[in-house]
Amino acid sequence: MQEKKHPLELEVQFADTRLEGEITEAKLQRWVEESLLGPAELTIRFVNAEEGQALNKAYRGKDYATNVLTFAYNEEEELGEDDPTQADIVLCTDVLQREAEEQGKTVEEHTAHLVVHGVLHAQGWDHENEDDAEEMEQFERDIMEVLGFPDPYAD
Repeated sequence: MQEKKHPLELEVQFADTRLEGEITEAKLQRWVEESLLGPAELTIRFVNAEEGQALNKAYRGKDYATNVLTFAYNEEEELGEDDPTQADIVLCTDVLQREAEEQGKTVEEHTAHLVVHGVLHAQGWDHENEDDAEEMEQFERDIMEVLGFPDPYAD
């Protein structure tokens, strides 16, 4: 018997269109659904390095493009069972393509991992200390395995 998926409203934006054919909305939907612990309203936006750097500088004070940024809009709120997590997840195509190549991964595999990572952040997971990082990484490994991908943290 298949487990019931959580309600999801997903918007996908390709401001940077380079991955639009390869990373389909159906794939993104599956990756997000597998990462959800409750209902969600999410936007996933693919951007180039310029936009990624501007967002990272404006919101995190870091003047470089990073692979994934999560803007969790109800992060500090106590959500009821039916209240959706609301977040924007921004993926920088330039960084994720470079990292995939450096790590010997496919772009799809690395994108799936960054989506899982971003969705977990949207739901309050973090890696601010060693215990939290280990717990989050193990959960990411478990989700990636269900999705049919290898351990994203393996060397």
